[in-house]
Amino acid sequence: MAVDGLPSDCWELVISKLIDNVEKEERKHYLETLSLVSKQLVSITNTFVHSFKLINNPSSLSISHIFNRFPNLTSLDLSAYTRHPDDLNALISQIPPPSFSRLTSLNLSNNPIIPTLGLRSFLKNNLTSLICSNIASLKFTDITFIADFFPFLQHLDISFPGGKPKSQHKDYNNALNFLAQKLSKLRTVDLSANFYINDSFFLQLCINCEFLQQVLISRCPFITHAGIALAIHHRPTLNSLSVTNFMEEPIELEKVNSFSYFIDSLANLKRLTYLDLSSSCINDLLLQSIAREALPLTKLVLQNCYNYTYYGIYCLLSKSPSLQHLDLQCANFLDDQLFNQLCAFLGGLVSINLSCCLRLGNSSFFALLINCPLLAEIRMESTNIGIGPTPSVVDFEVYPQVKSLHLCWNMHLQDKQINIFGFMFSNMQLIDLSFCKRISEQGIATLLSRCPKIRHFKFNGFPQAKIRHFKFNGFPQAKLFSINFEVSRLDLEVLNLSHSRIDDKQLYEISKICPRLLQLDIKHCNDVTKKGVQLAVENCTCLREINLQGCREVSNDIVSWMIFARPSLRKITAPHFRPRDCDRKLLSEQRCLVF
Repeated sequence: MAVDGLPSDCWELVISKLIDNVEKEERKHYLETLSLVSKQLVSITNTFVHSFKLINNPSSLSISHIFNRFPNLTSLDLSAYTRHPDDLNALISQIPPPSFSRLTSLNLSNNPIIPTLGLRSFLKNNLTSLICSNIASLKFTDITFIADFFPFLQHLDISFPGGKPKSQHKDYNNALNFLAQKLSKLRTVDLSANFYINDSFFLQLCINCEFLQQVLISRCPFITHAGIALAIHHRPTLNSLSVTNFMEEPIELEKVNSFSYFIDSLANLKRLTYLDLSSSCINDLLLQSIAREALPLTKLVLQNCYNYTYYGIYCLLSKSPSLQHLDLQCANFLDDQLFNQLCAFLGGLVSINLSCCLRLGNSSFFALLINCPLLAEIRMESTNIGIGPTPSVVDFEVYPQVKSLHLCWNMHLQDKQINIFGFMFSNMQLIDLSFCKRISEQGIATLLSRCPKIRHFKFNGFPQAKIRHFKFNGFPQAKLFSINFEVSRLDLEVLNLSHSRIDDKQLYEISKICPRLLQLDIKHCNDVTKKGVQLAVENCTCLREINLQGCREVSNDIVSWMIFARPSLRKITAPHFRPRDCDRKLLSEQRCLVF
């Protein structure tokens, strides 16, 4: 492809039109692909990169080189850079000062410390977002440093710090109060699982931060209903509140009064659009009070809540016409008849979670489809789908708006329902059928044949934390491609076949019908050899990640071959051997990480 004859500004216009209104991951993929065309496009696409995530930085690549290559970086994510604290401080200090001053977002999550030594080397910063979740050792001096060094912060996340602090309560309280005073521009804050967060600090935060809109305070043992009530009374402009894990039922008079005050204050948040009370003891009075004030809720999360009844949720949903996202997981009082009545109020829903509502079956599932014309995502895991009447092929409707179905652990779900899904959900992109033991391989093949837009398909036999995957790794005896697919191509992007008995021939067949694969996981597939891997890599022209861990029949020269045969590769998990240092350096120069 000849590109050098076209001026750079013309290419910039073309690329900007191409990636306009494209999702983040797809945008990244477009830019990566274009960068492989020519040196000119490498230079141009680099200017469109505004965020960068560093994963265990190769020794041959300095962070200053990253900022030189991507001159317009405004966001740096170091949450996957898990090294020694000294390494983290050294890494931060290597960022060119002009580049650091352009950063507006920094993610330090999952690291052992806050790298205060490295950050102190910069005299100027313009950070508006700082994410420090899951820091192994968050000291009170770190909190003071954040408050003093980042005065322009609008978003702060210091949730889930590791370990129990060794300092005195007084030191932490002073540091937190200092934070509340200094960071007056805060708009969103996540303080979840912070041991020393208390009512006094939360009150100071709500009083001093006049722009505060979103608050997450989950699993904070020294926060009380009375404290929350008083704090949000001083910040009635909050539009998002997550207060979870309040498990104590208010029985004593003092606690009853505090809970009543909490209800009144919550109902007075006239701009509240998002409310999360997960794993809390609530009651119908709270739900009725919110309903009475007709708060403009668009998202309501009552996951694993208890002590409320059908009457309370009926009152609230009947007064919430703007609701788009609803989570009623473990609402065990719901049955098909009661839920069908609720569906009359859910016409604006875009997503719903009814997982672990054990009494809901086919009737509830189809009631959702009929009453919710905008519904794109349904999560009904561990329910009774498969029990109850199912429409015949003549009677069923088509629901093109449905994109995602999460139906794992439905023990009564069978091929009959799956076949109907293939006709009903023509635009489906994700389906999770993990642990649905009554679904056969032929049922899966039929579904994939009828839903060619599926990109993410899960069908594994044990829980996985990852998303965006096609998983078949819980059935080690399965021979997936002993069945015939009725399509010549699938748009799957992520395929997980780890711990299966797949062999070279089957892997080749998969790669032929899934040429758009971005990630391939064949970990511990002992029947796959070097030949099968080569054929798959040749067919999957967009492949970015491949996991060969534990593949005993794959020879150790495959890594070098793959990186040069498939330039799109960015991450390789090698088989049973460790690459030599010289090979690792050579491969890192080709922009591919090898583990």
